[in-house]
Amino acid sequence: MSETAKIIINGKEYELPVITGSEGEQAIDIAQLRALTGVITLDNGFTSTGSCQSAITFLDGEKGILRYRGYRIEELCQKSSFLEVAYLLIHGELPNAAQEAEWEHHITHHSMIKEDIKRYWDAWPQTAHPMALLSSVTSALSTFYEDSHNVYDPRQVEISIHRLIAKMPTVAAYAYKKSQGQPYMYPINRYNYIERFLYMMFALPVEEYKMNPVLVKALNQILILHADHEQNCSTSTVRLVGSSHANLFASIAAGVTALWGPLHGGANQAVLEMLDKIHADGGNVDKWVAKAKDKDDNFKLMGFGHRVYKNFDPRALILKETADEVLATLGVVDPRLEIARKLEEIALSDPYFIERKLYPNVDFYSGIIYKAMGFPTKMFTVLFALGRLPGWIAQWKEMIESKETKIGRPRQIYTGATERPWVPVNKR
Repeated sequence: MSETAKIIINGKEYELPVITGSEGEQAIDIAQLRALTGVITLDNGFTSTGSCQSAITFLDGEKGILRYRGYRIEELCQKSSFLEVAYLLIHGELPNAAQEAEWEHHITHHSMIKEDIKRYWDAWPQTAHPMALLSSVTSALSTFYEDSHNVYDPRQVEISIHRLIAKMPTVAAYAYKKSQGQPYMYPINRYNYIERFLYMMFALPVEEYKMNPVLVKALNQILILHADHEQNCSTSTVRLVGSSHANLFASIAAGVTALWGPLHGGANQAVLEMLDKIHADGGNVDKWVAKAKDKDDNFKLMGFGHRVYKNFDPRALILKETADEVLATLGVVDPRLEIARKLEEIALSDPYFIERKLYPNVDFYSGIIYKAMGFPTKMFTVLFALGRLPGWIAQWKEMIESKETKIGRPRQIYTGATERPWVPVNKR
């Protein structure tokens, strides 16, 4: 007999089904609640509301577990490429050799963008934020590929997936080049996915670009770690927009916009801004740690603790080693990175931080790595978007293919004025 939950409203008892996931998570199915009782639930921020059933990502914040399609994030970071993980998320299984070769071929040969699209950049100021360009051009791509907008045609969906994953790094790199006033660099097919992006970002026509394998490995890991993270703000946005049958380009553009918010994808940028602030004040780390501990002070250390992970962030453990390797390889001398190292040391040893589980999180380390690699702060969220892209696509695809999907339409509790008469303007 399946388990049920009982709810009593106005003295009448109702039974609602309880659903159990493959990892033992339980949820009360309230889909018929309003029809049965006339009432709805209220959950600001949806922190206790499941919006869907998904087979993509499992996250246990209490135990510090993150798995994609059942595979541990630690193992994927060590053994897989970002494109292989993208295939896994979107198609549900790791590719065999033939599938991987075909997948990489499609992505490689769709990496160029049409010359007409490049003219978009001419209309924007050089100071335009790269996320504004990324979201705008992602949406605009749909106008060039109107042959693939049918969300129920598997072939059209497939080619849209290839185009998006292939072209987003090109769009992102061009957004950076625009901000620098530098010439755009065409993608080079002999490079792999990560190498191609770094080339388009940092190469110049006047000299040969030297690829650093340590940086390629580091960026590959960071993108894998950001590839999906369950039903967060931007992913939920992609699903909600897609539930109206908006095409994949439009749905992903909406996700990019949601990610732009400083409370979501802007966290690693906030880390560097905090380091800049401490550096400008003289670099006295102890002073700012004391401010963070002072309950009457509004200052907060950015990049410590996590809303979901209550034990440790498994992604941060991986990136800590990567950060050490990148900094050692590059030999970067930057006072802000030294400040970051001091903050990390304090957070990992000070009882105040340990008791409150305020450990360095993935945003702390990714920001440090990006800074050392030469990415400007404004590009940090763009890099987050590149990493999250396959997760957004996988979630959109799963939502479209599910028979349970309905157009998203949350309810509300109205708290405004009750009915009142209209008053002529001269009597108001």
